Amino acid sequence: MTPVAPVRRLAASLTLLALALAAGLALAAADPKAADPKAPDAKADPRQAIAKRLEVAVEAVRPSVVPGLYEVAHGGEVLYVTGDGRYALTGDLFETANGKNLSDQRRIEARQALLKTVSDDDGVIFAPKAPRYSITVFTDVDCQFCRRLHSEVAEYNRLGVRIRYLFYPRSGPGTDSWRKAEIVWCSANRQEALTRAKQGGEVEGKACKGTPVERTYELGQELGIKGTPGIFTDRGDYLPGYYPPAQLVEKLKELEKGG
Repeated sequence: MTPVAPVRRLAASLTLLALALAAGLALAAADPKAADPKAPDAKADPRQAIAKRLEVAVEAVRPSVVPGLYEVAHGGEVLYVTGDGRYALTGDLFETANGKNLSDQRRIEARQALLKTVSDDDGVIFAPKAPRYSITVFTDVDCQFCRRLHSEVAEYNRLGVRIRYLFYPRSGPGTDSWRKAEIVWCSANRQEALTRAKQGGEVEGKACKGTPVERTYELGQELGIKGTPGIFTDRGDYLPGYYPPAQLVEKLKELEKGG
C-alpha cells in the first residue's frame, strides 16, 4: 500500500473538544498578550501543561513521533497539540514509509482502556464452552440489525465467538427502549429476557435500582459509537454495524494477524 491511498481516505471529524479548543486558540491568536489562566508554563512539563489547558488527564497526553507535537486521546478521538498548547490539529497521522495509521493505533489503545472500565457483570453474556474470539456488542433491543445479529447468536457461538452485550438504547434516557433495557437487566434470566425483547415480545417485570444501563450508554458515547450494533474487539478495534457470523469471524482473523 502506498502512503497516497490512506491519505486520500483521511476524514477529520471535529469533536466538541476540538471545537472548544479551536475557539480558545482563536481567541489567543487574536490577542496573544491576553492573560490566559490555562496557558502552559514554559518551565512546566508540557504534558502537564497541555492536560491542564484541555482539561484532560495527564495520562491522555503523550509525545507523538513528530518532535514537538503531542498526542491527546479523548475517548475515541485523537488530537495533536503543540508543546506550548497553542495550536492543535485533528485528523490522522500516517507513517509515509509504510502507510501505517498511527492515529488509529492510538484510538485502539484508548478504546481498549475504556472497555476495561466495565466488567462482565455489566453485560449479558452469550458464550461457547471454548471461545476463540471475544467481542463486546453495544446493543439496542429495538434496533433492527441488533435483532438480526442476536437471531444468529447460536451461530456466532458455534464459530467460537463469545458475545458480551452492553446496553446502548439509542433513543436515550427516559425512552421506551431504555425502559426495556432496564427491565431485561432486572429479569431473573437476562439471557431469556433479552432474547424475548429482541424478538419483539413483551418483557414482563419492572426496572430496578442499580442497573448498568446509564453507565454503558455513557461509555458508548465516549467510545464514539455511531450506531448499533457497535462491535468492539478486546484489543479495541471498532467494527460498526452488523456482520454475518462467517464474515465477522473472517474479520476477527484478519485483525488477529494485524490486518
